[in-house]
Amino acid sequence: MPVAPPRPKDLPLNALRAFEAAARLGGFAAAAAELGVTPGAVTAHVKALEDRLGAALFLRDARGVRLTALGARVLPDFVAAFDALGQAQHLLRAEAAPRAVHIATLPAIAQLWLTPRLPALRAAMPELAISVTALEAPPNLKRAPYDLSLFPGDQGQLVAEDEIFPVCSPALAARIACADDLRGLPCLIDSAWAGDWALWAAAVLPGFEARGPVFSLYALAVEEAAGGAGVLMAHGALVAGHLARGALVAPLPQRVRLPHALRLWPARPLRAGSPVAQVARALLP
Repeated sequence: MPVAPPRPKDLPLNALRAFEAAARLGGFAAAAAELGVTPGAVTAHVKALEDRLGAALFLRDARGVRLTALGARVLPDFVAAFDALGQAQHLLRAEAAPRAVHIATLPAIAQLWLTPRLPALRAAMPELAISVTALEAPPNLKRAPYDLSLFPGDQGQLVAEDEIFPVCSPALAARIACADDLRGLPCLIDSAWAGDWALWAAAVLPGFEARGPVFSLYALAVEEAAGGAGVLMAHGALVAGHLARGALVAPLPQRVRLPHALRLWPARPLRAGSPVAQVARALLP
């Protein structure tokens, strides 16, 4: 009579994914943010995996977690495996929905730079379904379900140089003849780019400290500046439309170039004539 022994159970995929993310990113909280779960869920998955293996993968102390020798030995294989799985998912999505293009970008870029360009894109390529997701940080394109990433950075194709300079409403600009005049005016501060004022002041107006309302949405700060609420340290590419319409003006000539330009990069090498390549080409200067 044939022998049919029970098949050994595979290790749970979610637990392996939690281990790989925590090991690669250096902590359970960072892994939870990437995976879209709670740190407690990552902790539970890793603990269950360690119990199943009968061996520790992390050493835990008051300063956080670090890999054991076992965890460090196996991590490269798991990174490669999940990268390959991510690329396979990209391919599957592209084959299943060949006319869909998914773009990830910062909220401010989505609202102020990308959205005004979408009507022309859709008119030129009506057969494509273009989706935009606003994220606070660039996604890991080896894993995340996006075709294109549009963020300030040093990789990918140049879309626009990033330079900062003060902007305000035309009425408020009449009160600014030189940089020192900013000392008596409210400065609008974006929480995500709170250091912009200090960067510009270090080059143009040493000792100046920006004071004024803080906004969590850059687009809202731009509209407040156009409404006369104060002076905003603007990113040139994001306020170009407002400057062209005259809703904002740049009362001072001094501009500071930032090291990270606005760049576009794809999840996979672009294939000539593909929908992703068409959209990428249309977004590039």
